Amino acid sequence: MHKHRKFPSGLSGTTYHFTLRRAGKTITPLVSRERFRDRKDADCRADRYFLAALWQQFGNEPFERGNLDATRLSFLFGREVIAAKDSFDPQSYEALLKINLKIAQNSFPEVFQ
Repeated sequence: MHKHRKFPSGLSGTTYHFTLRRAGKTITPLVSRERFRDRKDADCRADRYFLAALWQQFGNEPFERGNLDATRLSFLFGREVIAAKDSFDPQSYEALLKINLKIAQNSFPEVFQ
């Protein structure tokens, strides 16, 4: 499992994690999770901060899932974060992802200002 150095480990003041310390025995698959309108403010801040960290670290370049948290990725997956290749394995730490810039700018404009 690739560890993304200098990537924030989580959102300060919350229990939201952005990275894993070590690979698990089972790999949580990436799925597209729905973001409901009545989500807590901390959930929305975590999504915004996580996307900002992805953008700062990787920009338009494809990146490996590695030690990025599957739950946090799943709230963006299928919309702001998409598979970088057609042969995508949602249960692989080596899966390549990329930011869907057009949708990400529309969903979180403050991240790109």
